[in-house]
Amino acid sequence: MTVIVLTASTLCFRLLGALFGPARFATWRVSAAHGLAVMLVMTASAHFVPSNVTFMPNHADMVAMVPPFVPFPSFMVHLTGVLELAGAVGLALPATRKAAGICLALLFVLMFPANIHAALADVTLAGKAATPLWQRIPEQILYIGIALWAADVAARHPSRTAPTPAA
Repeated sequence: MTVIVLTASTLCFRLLGALFGPARFATWRVSAAHGLAVMLVMTASAHFVPSNVTFMPNHADMVAMVPPFVPFPSFMVHLTGVLELAGAVGLALPATRKAAGICLALLFVLMFPANIHAALADVTLAGKAATPLWQRIPEQILYIGIALWAADVAARHPSRTAPTPAA
């Protein structure tokens, strides 16, 4: 579901840019940053949903995903939800997009053990089995890649001081 949200929202933002010309969505990179932000708002919401809500993953499901070696699992679930929301805001703002993308890539790496634990321990999310690792690993790589692409970390920017030619 998250890949669908990411893809659909990215395409919608890019289509907005192409059809109506908002400069904000003039490139695929920026549209993908906003698409990832939409996905993060969706995924972060599960971190705060009360356990009596069963139509979507809830806080209790998220706590069950936390590996046993991680202290304060409920707090960690809330913290990662807040970080996902902060990352979504950071991706939407041009001034913070680079830092947000780098921090989110790191967050995705740090949260991956929870996905491994959920798959191996047969954790259920909203009554359904957690995403199997054969599917989750490529998804996680995709999220990390888009976060870094949105951050434009591979861009080659000319140095501020050009070398002087030898006389």
